[in-house]
Amino acid sequence: MEILASTDYPAEPVVLEKLSAKFMKQSRFVPLSMDGRTLCIAMVDPNDFWTIDALKQGLGVDVEVAAGNEADVIEAVERLYGAGTQSLETIIEEAGRDIFEISGTGKEDVAQLRDLASEAPIIRLVNRIILKAIEFRASDIHFEPFEDQFKVRFRVDGVLHEIESPPKRLQAAIISRIKIMADLDIAERRLPQDGRIKLKIASRDVDFRISTIPTLFGESLVMRVLDRDMLILDLEKIGFPRRLLERYMTLIHQPYGMILVTGPTGSGKTSTLYTSLAKINAPENKIITLEDPVEYYLSGVNQIQVNRKIGMTFASGLRAIVRQDPDIILVGEIRDRETAEIAIQSALTGHLLFSTLHTNDAVGAISRLLDMGVEGFLLSSTLLGVLAQRLVRVICENCKQPVAPDEKHLSAMGLSEKDIEGVTFYSGKGCESCRHTGFSGRTALFEYLAIDADIRNEISKKSDSETIKKIALEKGLKTLRQNGWEKIKDGVTTLSEVLRVTLEK
Repeated sequence: MEILASTDYPAEPVVLEKLSAKFMKQSRFVPLSMDGRTLCIAMVDPNDFWTIDALKQGLGVDVEVAAGNEADVIEAVERLYGAGTQSLETIIEEAGRDIFEISGTGKEDVAQLRDLASEAPIIRLVNRIILKAIEFRASDIHFEPFEDQFKVRFRVDGVLHEIESPPKRLQAAIISRIKIMADLDIAERRLPQDGRIKLKIASRDVDFRISTIPTLFGESLVMRVLDRDMLILDLEKIGFPRRLLERYMTLIHQPYGMILVTGPTGSGKTSTLYTSLAKINAPENKIITLEDPVEYYLSGVNQIQVNRKIGMTFASGLRAIVRQDPDIILVGEIRDRETAEIAIQSALTGHLLFSTLHTNDAVGAISRLLDMGVEGFLLSSTLLGVLAQRLVRVICENCKQPVAPDEKHLSAMGLSEKDIEGVTFYSGKGCESCRHTGFSGRTALFEYLAIDADIRNEISKKSDSETIKKIALEKGLKTLRQNGWEKIKDGVTTLSEVLRVTLEK
């Protein structure tokens, strides 16, 4: 019998019920085609009559056998039926056949749920969703239960995209599978839970932060993807303009004082702070961070996880850190007056302190701290600078094309005919490379407020935001939207993107 050439194997899998990749590997065969009731297979041992009979009886088909090289057969099984390459639709279909409906009422037997979550189809399905998220460069995976459907969505470049969703009846098994991976209590479905998963994907370690919360139609679960390979520890690559980079580098090399980074959740504050620490991380500096949670591990930095359940808050942790003789401190977020006061005391006593606040702009950070009850004279003595930032999507280079600007967008940006003279506007048409979104990757917009003598004087007087902002603008403050306009003129992003992430009063 002539042995098949490697080119004779199919490009697409022959989908058959009750036929697993494991059985194919063990019996060393792969389906080639299905014509009516005749299944044609390639086998390493064409005389393996036990396997041929098992296929005939199990599938109710006639079997035609061709001889195949062992390496070619195993490679074909991996390529066509391996969990990493099998399409998500195929795996969902397979899981849907093999897993019976679970009521989802909260009364199901925990042992049964654990068994179902440990079934091969569910494991393959969850693994494939995670692999697909990594391929898409997703920052989060959302599993969302609704009355008659179970949605799976990826957040890519800050925007949610819905993918092929599994049947509603697989909801409990999928959520339980992820909870088992994160070592969470699958019997507890009434309270929020948090956990962490560490996986090795394509020879690199990827962490996932897991959060569950009960909703009306079951548990909603979000996996935050923490891929250290995606962390850019380079201020220029993050999006810092050259003129600002020089000023910021001088700022972070100060011996003591407080530096704040502001912006909403998902605006890249953590990346900026980690990159700043990487720039000043040296043998002569002791750096301690207090985070909730620790997202990425930094070599040579002492990182501490906040744990409110045992009383380890930002305030109590910061008190303990100061006694550890640090040179540089990072406090994940200033959330209350107590933390703010200890942070300012730390900056006053010879420490360089970094922290974040959730405010719309740089000036808003000053007002927020004063509203918390921080004394103006103390804040003016310690604050070195405030950096506000947002993330905008970058136009895909593969499908970038000139476009006419939208009049509504120009009006919203406050741009006149004179402003746009000689400016070419671009957008992405959408291609395979950017998955037809027109964007690939993100860059940051920055607004930097330098604290000089005039600004310090206004802080001491507890002046309002408008007064401080007016002085800062007179001194050359570039707002987030102005920085966005520079990136539009450079062909980096679009008008709609800048308008989406910036807020102008």
